[in-house]
Amino acid sequence: MDWLALVSLAAIIQYFYFGVLVGRARSRTGISAPAVTGDPVFERTFRVHQNTLEQLVTFLPAAFLFGRYVSPGLAAVLGVAYLIGRGLYAAGYIRDAQQRGPGFLVTVVAQMLLVVGAVLGALRSAL
Repeated sequence: MDWLALVSLAAIIQYFYFGVLVGRARSRTGISAPAVTGDPVFERTFRVHQNTLEQLVTFLPAAFLFGRYVSPGLAAVLGVAYLIGRGLYAAGYIRDAQQRGPGFLVTVVAQMLLVVGAVLGALRSAL
């Protein structure tokens, strides 16, 4: 579970970093809180941060449940895929919203595998 814990912490650090990017974008564009509109690059950076929070709600519990019921090592590997997907998503989306697809796909596939594996593993354990 140590690798899974480290990957989970990396996901939290990545989310924090995306928050730093939002702060930098606010500073560069002069958009003061609580405003979240006004500059396309700021808006895309803000959406990366918000969407990553939305994804963490699924990723973290699914990763730990998958680790518990299936394999902590495989959960960590899927977690690394999630991190890579989030990084690709952020880089693509901040550059151009139309470029977010590949990173989002990697993120969703990793999460889907974690959720399905966790459900099947929990059911197998319960029966």
